[in-house]
Amino acid sequence: MTTATQHNLTGGSPMLASKITHRERELGAIINAYNEVTERLKQSHDRLRDQVVRLHDQLAEKNRELARRERLAALGEMAAGVAHEIRNPLGGIRLYADLLIKDLRELPSSQELARKVSDGVGILESIVGDVVEFAGESEPDVAPHRASALVEEALGLAAPAITSRGCDLRVDPIASDLLVNVDPNQTLRALLNLLLNAVDAAGDGGEIRVSVERNTPGTYCAFVITDDGPGIDPELMNRVFHPFFTTKSSGTGLGLAIVHRIADAHGGSVRASNRDGGGATFCLSLPLADPENFDTQTNTRKR
Repeated sequence: MTTATQHNLTGGSPMLASKITHRERELGAIINAYNEVTERLKQSHDRLRDQVVRLHDQLAEKNRELARRERLAALGEMAAGVAHEIRNPLGGIRLYADLLIKDLRELPSSQELARKVSDGVGILESIVGDVVEFAGESEPDVAPHRASALVEEALGLAAPAITSRGCDLRVDPIASDLLVNVDPNQTLRALLNLLLNAVDAAGDGGEIRVSVERNTPGTYCAFVITDDGPGIDPELMNRVFHPFFTTKSSGTGLGLAIVHRIADAHGGSVRASNRDGGGATFCLSLPLADPENFDTQTNTRKR
């Protein structure tokens, strides 16, 4: 058998082998490109799927929030009407009770009964006031204010309750240049309600801590108030900001609902959570203000 014949039987010419190898390389390149495109498509699909899930969750949350606001608006309208109808007769009862107190000076036992009536009316008027405030739709008159000054004033208002319960109050240092764009009266009411809630939760001799900090993106200021009380029952966590909901033996259950309403009006938020070491934490987030619009000499907004 000749050399040429042997070569043909063992695999063909070198040129044919070279052509097959080149084709294989082309085919391999096509397959690799196909795999790369397929992988990119899969990654794009996964990203789109994750985005759809996130947008779906956001939409569901927005729908729940919208439904909640609609319920609160209807409840607020009804509550405002009831409060208006109650307030007028209460004023008359209070007036007559005070007149009786004066006329019964010579009858101490009867005068004491009249005073109890007057005190009871005062409690009812306070409840009606809470209902009216919760039902109110007034837009906040926002301006830059020092967070430290707001906390200091709120602590001054809460001082009698803190002192009477013997609570240990700890306030973390607050940066003097931390400004929030808020309505000061509404913000003071929100902070006071959170402080009084913490006092009730901490109880006699309990501990309350107050801190203020910027959030990570630097767009909101978080007022954080914690207590070392029993914490919040996980089953009730979603109801703590509902109007007229309370676990206390007294009170209207409107304090935290008013805080939630004030936070919403400012474009902020309020959250409740339990601490790992016991107790609860409430975080009120309000929008930061631009320092350039604030006069540090007069502590007022620049004209």
